[in-house]
Amino acid sequence: MKAICVFCGSSPGSNPAYRQAARVLGALMAARGIALVYGGGNLGLMGIVANSCMTGGGQVFGVIPKALLDREHGHRGLTRLEVVDSMHERKARMAELSDGFLALPGGFGTLEELLEILTWSQLGIHGKPVALINVAGFFDPLLAMLAHARQEGFLRDRHHQLLCTTVEPRDALDLLVASKSPDNKIVTDLEG
Repeated sequence: MKAICVFCGSSPGSNPAYRQAARVLGALMAARGIALVYGGGNLGLMGIVANSCMTGGGQVFGVIPKALLDREHGHRGLTRLEVVDSMHERKARMAELSDGFLALPGGFGTLEELLEILTWSQLGIHGKPVALINVAGFFDPLLAMLAHARQEGFLRDRHHQLLCTTVEPRDALDLLVASKSPDNKIVTDLEG
């Protein structure tokens, strides 16, 4: 695994554990020689994970839309910062550059990116592993919702299993590196 895309908040959140997890993740990625691909911002958990990875000597690739370059304080000290036209282009480019995906706590954008990349996996658009770090139980409500969707017949077991969950950055990286690409052929029987 050469590069992992990390979805996370442009805010640091209220719990210091979120910031600590971002620092640890960035340092571990650098130490393991895994490049960080992320949204290109210099604020919140985005900035923390990027700065930690760079401080450890790692490579960091940011992808940011023109409209967010100033709002998210596009990080000018990265290995490479790509400025794109739209959020859609941003997500497609981050997916293209990455061998796997990982989510830390965040808001609407983080949740949207995580769920979209899981949907792409479900539909067979990619076969790359996806994980989240459930820092301080942050993702418990989302995980309960996904379990509820499975129980109610809206999410198949094989698709529910596309998301790996850990509580520690080290374990998340281990899971992604050890993951074999799931056999996700294009789903043609969406109703059944």
